[in-house]
Amino acid sequence: MTEKDSRPFFALLRASVLLVVLAAPAGAQLRMLKYAPSPADNPLRGLVPYAGEKRNRFPHSMEFNYLPLSEVMTGMNQFNWKPLERLLDDIAQRGHQTVFRFWMEYPGRKEGIPDFLVADGLKVTEWLNTNTAPLPPEKCRTPDYNDARLRQALKNFISAFGKRYDGDPRVGYITAGLLGTWGEWHCYPKTELFASKEVQTEVLDAYAAAFRRTPILLRYPANDDTYAYAANDKHPFGYHDDSFCWATLDTGKKEDAWYFMPAMRAAGTANKWKRHPIGGEIRPELWGQIFDETPQHKMAQDFAETVRQTHATWLMDTGMFGSKKNADNRQRRAISQVQRMGYEFHVSSASITKSDNKTRVVLTVRNTGVAPFYHDWKVELGAINRSQVARTWATDWKITELLPGETRVWTAEIDDASGQTLAVRIANPMKGGLPLRFANEASNKSTGWLTIN
Repeated sequence: MTEKDSRPFFALLRASVLLVVLAAPAGAQLRMLKYAPSPADNPLRGLVPYAGEKRNRFPHSMEFNYLPLSEVMTGMNQFNWKPLERLLDDIAQRGHQTVFRFWMEYPGRKEGIPDFLVADGLKVTEWLNTNTAPLPPEKCRTPDYNDARLRQALKNFISAFGKRYDGDPRVGYITAGLLGTWGEWHCYPKTELFASKEVQTEVLDAYAAAFRRTPILLRYPANDDTYAYAANDKHPFGYHDDSFCWATLDTGKKEDAWYFMPAMRAAGTANKWKRHPIGGEIRPELWGQIFDETPQHKMAQDFAETVRQTHATWLMDTGMFGSKKNADNRQRRAISQVQRMGYEFHVSSASITKSDNKTRVVLTVRNTGVAPFYHDWKVELGAINRSQVARTWATDWKITELLPGETRVWTAEIDDASGQTLAVRIANPMKGGLPLRFANEASNKSTGWLTIN
């Protein structure tokens, strides 16, 4: 580190020390806590494979899958949630949360469009989709998105979907899906078959009304001036870049204006990451190799820089979850890079004051990651006795309020804890879920509890 580079670091260190001193009351027992990178499989961030047992291939906390709408929607107001329940429960038993998407059209597959709508006369156009590289062209079945029956069915589905699953602790993120090929909100190259802006807006509004807690992500940022896509810049949604590291960063070329970051800036959504997550998929041509010291593909964009600019929290990369073990160097680099995705919480100090049968706890916490934490998980204090949690106390501390680079002082008053070992954790609400670990050396690997005295 050069003298010039070190100045911001030491200025930040001095500011943090001053904050600790000011926050600690007179007579407090003050303890400085050492930093250590949080693990690559911390909950709700990092690389995501397709659903299945892949825990030994690369550390991860989430799994992804698609679901055809026809499997769960059997009538205009009739739903069979068993396929989704099976998926969520299967993934949860591995301690993981689920990312998923519903679709109606998928090249090479006949299911997707609810059968009752087809039987009722919904027009379906079958065409050869040549936009399936690296796979050969496949037949695709596209419904008439302007059909009034389909439009009502979509609104009914999203409403019922939200009533049942909004806030479900098994769910990490939902990509909006439903419209377009693979649920990616396009029918390229048959663009004339895609849903109108009016239909898109109906779907956006339905999601906004149905989901208030579970994050919804959209494929394309758009405002009133965006061609082909309904404005979503004011909707409470994040985005998923499915050509990550390939068509993400601004090249300065006019023909690349559709790339993710230029599109985000053009739509006025470049700062939505502060409240809504950014996810996506590393472009398949770059799977795995994007983590090599020098990726060979000419289209490869720097992974660390794409994460820094997008503030990405999660990404699919099937290449790191193949049946063959990745080279050690690639694995090490990938883990190091993934540790820098999403949130990271470091408790730099703890002060504990005991008086009048009460214990006052003051923690200094900093988000050392590139993104916030988007789920309202609860922060708890606990008394640890012989490695067992003897008692817990709820707090009103909000981890969702910590933006990257921000430091907060958390204060709580609990019952007298004299002679007890105190610890703090961010509790995963899903039974059996992986513990969220602080970026601290002492954060317990199996429970997430961080001893603070």
